[in-house]
Amino acid sequence: MPDTYDVVVIGLGPGGEALATGAAQAGLKVLAVDKHLVGGECPYYGCIPSKMMVRAADTLAEAGRAAVLAGDVSVTASWAPVARRVSEEATSGWDDTIAVRRLEDAGAEVQHGVARLDGPGRVTVELPDGSTRTVVAERGVVLNPGTRPAAPPVEGLDGTPYWTNRDALRADTLPGSIVVLGGGPIGCELAQVFARFGVRVTIVQHGDRLVPASEPEASAILQDVLVAEGIRVLTSAETSRVTYADGAFTLTIDGEDVVTDKLLVAAGRTPNLDDLGLETVGLDPSARRLDVDDRLRVEGVDGLWAIGDVTGRGAFTHVSMYQSGIAQRDLLGQDGSPADYHALPHVTFTDPEVAGVGLTEQQARDAGLSVRVGSTPLEQSSRGFTHGPGARGLVKVVEDADRGVLVGATVVGPAGGEILGLLALAVHAAVPVAMMRTMIYAYPTFHRAIETAIGDLS
Repeated sequence: MPDTYDVVVIGLGPGGEALATGAAQAGLKVLAVDKHLVGGECPYYGCIPSKMMVRAADTLAEAGRAAVLAGDVSVTASWAPVARRVSEEATSGWDDTIAVRRLEDAGAEVQHGVARLDGPGRVTVELPDGSTRTVVAERGVVLNPGTRPAAPPVEGLDGTPYWTNRDALRADTLPGSIVVLGGGPIGCELAQVFARFGVRVTIVQHGDRLVPASEPEASAILQDVLVAEGIRVLTSAETSRVTYADGAFTLTIDGEDVVTDKLLVAAGRTPNLDDLGLETVGLDPSARRLDVDDRLRVEGVDGLWAIGDVTGRGAFTHVSMYQSGIAQRDLLGQDGSPADYHALPHVTFTDPEVAGVGLTEQQARDAGLSVRVGSTPLEQSSRGFTHGPGARGLVKVVEDADRGVLVGATVVGPAGGEILGLLALAVHAAVPVAMMRTMIYAYPTFHRAIETAIGDLS
């Protein structure tokens, strides 16, 4: 007879781990399964170690600004302390023992293996030794399988030893040159990090601008900054072929051959839905996302919830964590607010940071809103003036003029993600713009530029 649990959680990224922990602490019998590391992409190959790299690279950039601000400073860049911090402090050598113990202490059973649906309320788990067990989930199954790096259909790419974010985050030495295929957040962050450590970097973006989910003005500022730091940026670029020989890659880009030591592919993500047994519950295993309601129940299948990247609401840790709380309450039969994404924030941790919340100007116009826009250059604010080098940026706000509330905002600048907090609250709570005009904004701060941007609404 198969083992019986209240809940089976497949995929233990941040949201899955949090839900499994909460359900177990609430007294449910929980089986938590992941085929790789408990904690998922974020703590081992994403958010945490990459921000250690960003912090190190930003320190080098600040040292370089000392000549303007404080006198001569001599710095010799070294990747060794960065690699050490990532391995020892962020990932424990890519070992999830601590995370497993944390889940077990909460009362969950943790299993490493490949879990697949086997009909409604049933899951098979293929264990590392090749054996298989079948379990029954009486309350339901929660899917949090996440995504994996996507490879664009470029001739010759398959089979070459290109890097993904996982390889880049585990690098203990840096190459002399690298081409980054993809100009989204991951590509731009790592490109700037490597360039600041002396690597010759080229970004190849298929689209017409970097970080395309952000406002065009933000993309333009970021590209200007990256080019000024010595990064070659190719937009609207077509990579037609990749070859690898004698330890070097050759990319044919718009007819030009570009030779590089390493190739980092950061061209999007593929949802891990193709080997999940979705067909056993009547779902399409080739789907790019799972349709869920505002309680994260998978539409059309009783007793099945999904959270995280595969719900199509953005590949962000904070989305997965937000959804996990809603799904957990639903599993436990508790009341609570349904999912609402109108004020979804996101931050690209380049220098300057590129942060946004809600709708862009174009999205607001496409939605048929009566749009008013206000913006101001961050470097022209009082804090931008005193900050000096590195203060490039802007604050842009998007108002629904009929309701008199902000529906979106963008901040580019030092600590742009922190400045965004006030604007995210305004969008989330639909704070009237008239009320925001009556606030007292501390002087001199970067966030005071919000007041200027609101005053520019027209």
